[in-house]
Amino acid sequence: QVQLVESGGGLVQAGGSLRLSCAASGSIFSLNVMGWYRQSPGKQRELVAQITSAGSTNYADSVKGRFTISRDNAKNAVYLQMNSLEPEDTAVYYCRAAVRPFRSSDYANDYWGQGTQVTVSS
Repeated sequence: QVQLVESGGGLVQAGGSLRLSCAASGSIFSLNVMGWYRQSPGKQRELVAQITSAGSTNYADSVKGRFTISRDNAKNAVYLQMNSLEPEDTAVYYCRAAVRPFRSSDYANDYWGQGTQVTVSS
């Protein structure tokens, strides 16, 4: 089994910054794509940013230039640096990871964290 634990959420004023962290533990040989998603009340969960094991990144248009995703493969961790936060960024942020469990595995299982609340006040 694999666990993803997020941290770093909180309350911040518009224009401020937060850094989210997500650490994976358990039966992990390697982590493939890792990403951050968010969901606000009444809306569908949406992709914020993702990063491959090689470091290629992809961002939602709404966060380009403000958010930066990074990862530390040695620590099985992914981060999201959020700058110039706006009230529209208020949501529960979820970490997602595609986990290859064993060296012999030719597949990856999909896991989600429990979410961390980010609230941006105007």
